[in-house]
Amino acid sequence: MTEPVHPFAPPTHERHWIDIVTELAKDFAASAAEFDESAELPIAHLRALHATGLDRAMLPAEFGGEDLSYRTYGEIVRILSAACSSTACVWVMHIGAAVGLARLSVSDVGRFYAEELIGGKRFANALSEPSSGNMFLMPQQTAEPVDGGYRLTGAKRFVSGCEVADHFLVNALVGDVPTFFGVAPDDTMTFVPIWDTMGLRASRSQLVSFEGTVLREDRRCPPSTERRPNHIGAGLAFLSLGIADAAEDALVAHARSRVIPVTGQPLAEMQWLQFEAADVHTRLEAARMYSRHMAWLADQNSAEFLPATMMAKVLANDIARDVAQLALKAGGGSGFLRTSPIQRLFRDAQAGGLMAYSAEVCKDRIGKTVLLPRD
Repeated sequence: MTEPVHPFAPPTHERHWIDIVTELAKDFAASAAEFDESAELPIAHLRALHATGLDRAMLPAEFGGEDLSYRTYGEIVRILSAACSSTACVWVMHIGAAVGLARLSVSDVGRFYAEELIGGKRFANALSEPSSGNMFLMPQQTAEPVDGGYRLTGAKRFVSGCEVADHFLVNALVGDVPTFFGVAPDDTMTFVPIWDTMGLRASRSQLVSFEGTVLREDRRCPPSTERRPNHIGAGLAFLSLGIADAAEDALVAHARSRVIPVTGQPLAEMQWLQFEAADVHTRLEAARMYSRHMAWLADQNSAEFLPATMMAKVLANDIARDVAQLALKAGGGSGFLRTSPIQRLFRDAQAGGLMAYSAEVCKDRIGKTVLLPRD
């Protein structure tokens, strides 16, 4: 009797991508601590992913891609994040910007961006402004009309992988309307060296300054006429889930190997730790299942996708922090040392809840939906 396929699992015909990424992730994990220590962009990891054809597979079929499902995409992000969360973060933003520009642009321009992605060019997402907080889709900076387009003077922050990007997805107000553009870097754009963060250090998410940068009219994205799930929104929950996976693995490894001197028993046999491990493990499985449901909604292009991304992100952000906190608690002084993966995972786990939409903004919107009358 054939075993049934779970409806939220990646499609069977896409399973080979899971296998490919799982194999690559072994090498990524081996160098994650080194990249974290140096805060150096893991460009070799990103190139290795591209060499498999994965970037191309993410594109719509009309642009030569495979229309890879969001269910498969989510599992890939989770595997990458468990191995090296900075690599996963940069790749999510790269794919979000590249596929976004291909889809949002007029057909010829969209095909140009798709061919650039297939050819190995790097993309970066430049939407968040220093003063806009979570309102990354509602820019406050205005682009003024000039010959051939619009001129932007301002800044975008947390632009992951910006230093190697060949194309940026940028938004600005044009006639008081939020408008997206594809932008190639030039000498009017500078990367402000302020990146000295607690976690996700190798993502190199710098501040990008625009000094009279021309946003070309022929690279302007027309208003979208149909609903499309966003890869960045879909990926953020899985980014936190991968960190939670790695933190749980570190917790288990330490608990099994650490022997209590007084009793001679492994830490894993302590009932207090078993209870707390049971709590975070069940919550991690619940967050995983809901995130897979969210990805399934994206594959259906359901209107429920956006609220589901917020709920999935909250669940994943919270459990990543809690698993990492328990790992640190169980690890004690050894988990606090730089030689332990626990301290790095604890730091990385804090980042998800800060990414827009932040956990607080998500909870605010979810709470309003629950408590206030609907129109």
